[in-house]
Amino acid sequence: MTHPFLDLAPLSAAHFASIEDRVARLLSTEQDVVITQGEALLPLEGAIRGAAGPGTTALNVITGPYGQTFGNWLRDCGATVVDLAVPFHTAVTAARIREAFAEHPAIDFVSLVHAEAATGNTNPVAEIGEVVREHGALFYLDAVASVGAEPVLPDAWGVDLCVIGAQKAMGGPAGVSAISVSERAWARMAANPRAPRRSYLSLLDWKERWIDGGRRALLHAPAQLEMLALEACLERIEAAGPATVMARHASAAAATRAGALALGGGLEPYVYEARDAAPVATTLRVPARVDASELVARALAADPALPLAAGGGALAKEMVRVNHYGPDASPEAVDGSLAGLGAAMAEAGLTVDLEGARRAASETWG
Repeated sequence: MTHPFLDLAPLSAAHFASIEDRVARLLSTEQDVVITQGEALLPLEGAIRGAAGPGTTALNVITGPYGQTFGNWLRDCGATVVDLAVPFHTAVTAARIREAFAEHPAIDFVSLVHAEAATGNTNPVAEIGEVVREHGALFYLDAVASVGAEPVLPDAWGVDLCVIGAQKAMGGPAGVSAISVSERAWARMAANPRAPRRSYLSLLDWKERWIDGGRRALLHAPAQLEMLALEACLERIEAAGPATVMARHASAAAATRAGALALGGGLEPYVYEARDAAPVATTLRVPARVDASELVARALAADPALPLAAGGGALAKEMVRVNHYGPDASPEAVDGSLAGLGAAMAEAGLTVDLEGARRAASETWG
């Protein structure tokens, strides 16, 4: 008995290359794009290990948990790391980046997360890119959460290593990711004796055996299901228009924020300023006497399909995250999330205005 998901023909090199080309169009980039066969941590780590070494002085911007991970990888590579941490309820500014260069002129590598879904903030990459270009440093960007929800433009912003994943705003699977690589980044990796070779983490293997070979022979058998799912995501975004998809995410964020403020009960945006809030997810701070993880558990018990999660780690007791990305960047998902939170808060003894929240969300979306 045949099955459409189990009896797939091998993915050809030409088909693989055509999907890479579609990713490049989504990013409006002329850089080389490599699709990597794994969750986005694969190219994120591979890029750092390829480009950084004992001679690197890296400015590692921390606006959430992934920035902390990047610093660990950089130190493991032998790089000198300058951590620039900002409170998770805000965004880093280009002025802070400029100050870091003034204090540490040896910086030649900058690592940054565009949007932190875990903390709900987003950083002004275009402005930061101008500062990084002025100083000639290599610019590494995690755009996994932001791609599809807001513009991601490696060429225009001077990003040398830009990693994306399909599992959030693109509405696809977690098992496939991609990275755009500038000529400067390839040169840095080629000159790095510690860059991974003959390794699943090696981007240089893809450069030398895939790109330089005219993209005619794949390094290994690709995961057909994930590749076809990525292609379907790209087709869907192309059909709707990237601007339309991004506008839908921006509307979901604005509506969720407005609805949460109107809901009351002591619930408030975790990210103070709306301009710093990511369109991919809205984080909310619960009142001091309420446990966020218990609140989310109560809401999910009533409706397991709600795109709600408690904050990770130390934020589990104080933060609720509304993951309005991909298919959940919709009025229905926002309304359901507010209703679920409102009911859970009322059950916890808090006074809420659910109708006011729904009205504020609807008016803001419209």
